[in-house]
This record gives sequence, C-alpha cells and structure tokens, in this order.
Amino acid sequence: REHLTQARAVENLFARFDKHLSKAGYLAMGGQIVDATIVAAPKQRNTDAEKADIKAGKVPDEWKNRPGKLRQKDRDARWTVKFSKAKADEEGKTKQRDIAVPAFGYKNHASIDRRHGFIRGWNVTNASAYDGAQLRNVLDKNNTGSTVWADTAYRSKKNEAWLEKHGYFSDIHHKKPKGRPMSEAMARANGRRSKIRAFVEHVFAQQKARMGLFVRTIGIARARTKIGMANLAYKLTRYVWHQGRSVPA
Repeated sequence: REHLTQARAVENLFARFDKHLSKAGYLAMGGQIVDATIVAAPKQRNTDAEKADIKAGKVPDEWKNRPGKLRQKDRDARWTVKFSKAKADEEGKTKQRDIAVPAFGYKNHASIDRRHGFIRGWNVTNASAYDGAQLRNVLDKNNTGSTVWADTAYRSKKNEAWLEKHGYFSDIHHKKPKGRPMSEAMARANGRRSKIRAFVEHVFAQQKARMGLFVRTIGIARARTKIGMANLAYKLTRYVWHQGRSVPA
C-alpha cells in the first residue's frame, strides 16, 4: 500500500479499469449522482494548544523533538459534526429534530453513473471539508447524460452557474425557504430526487458494512490510497454483479 501511495498508482488503476468498462459496454450513462460520506479514523488525543497548531498548519513544538510521536499523529484528519433527523412517531406528533454526532477522519466524495452504478469520479478530503466545493472535482465529463443529482449541500449559486456553463442540467435538491414552509411542488420534486440519490448512498453503505472501511493509516496521502482502493474494489464487485446478470441460467 505504501508503494501505491508513493507512486499515486490508485488513480491510474481507476482510469485503466474505466477503459476496460467502456470496452465491455458499460459506458457512463444516464447522468450522475454525487454525494460524500465520512470515513472514520482513529481519534487523536491532543491538547488545545496542539489542536490550534494543527489547524494553523504548524507542527507543535513538543512533537518536533519526538519523531516517534510525530509519526503517530495524523495532522490531516479533522473533526466534523454529522446531522441526522430523529424519526417522528406514527401519528406524526413528535417533531423531528436534528441530532448532532461528532466524527473524526476523512471524506470520500464520489459520483456514480445512474445507468450502471459505477463510481466514475472521486476525491478525498478531511472530514470538515464542504461537500459542495467538491462537485466539479468528482463529476465525470464522459457521462453521456447531462443531469446531476445531489443533496442540498451542493446547491449554491456558484455551483449552479458552473453546471450551466459546462452543459450540465442541475437536479440538485432545493433548500427549504427561510422563515416559510416548503411548497408542495418543491417537496414532491425533492422526494423524486431522493429516490434517485439513494443509489449513491447504497454504495457508501456497502463499503462500510461489507468492506469495513476505516482509515488506520496516518495522513491524507495514505487515506486517499485506502479510500481509493475501496472505491476500486466496489467498482470491481459491481462489475462482477453486472456480468453475473448477463449470464444465462
């Protein structure tokens, strides 16, 4: 894995397998679905002063003279907060409230093609990175469809303008208007989008449930290799699944 990291070979392997998929008839089609998921890493026990130095891009003074300790410290991973909604009761009387869950590690940003469900583009950042800023970094320009689906984190004037400029059609979730309820038409449209977006969430769920995806290495370069290999592994299993469907019983 260290050799793969130093050679930045995962990206090359990913591109080579994309070519194989194209030759096998699995072209990127139907538009693309974008999302991101947090990949956990071992929590760091640092002092407030050390945390401040890390956020400022500095190496804490105490670590400079202790190379062994420095090697064991991940200065790239970050804390963030995940939000999930509590389920309302069957009668709908319980008001939903966001539940904040702290998480430490990295983010796997990815896009899949709607037609075949292969990961076509991906990037790795620390966990606190803003999802919307990664949109243009994960979109696949070779997809024959122009539609892009994503959640509200990706909807911004900047992203909408960029998508239009580059020939994409945005079907990104709309945010609830401030101070007033969402219209029924917008709510229905978001519901339709959610059914499509669920496909990319299944990708991340499989990586965590079946592959046990967790970053145990130090630094974002190694994390990128680990997460990139998980993306490639999913792509391979997806290919095997498609091939199995085409084999007559």
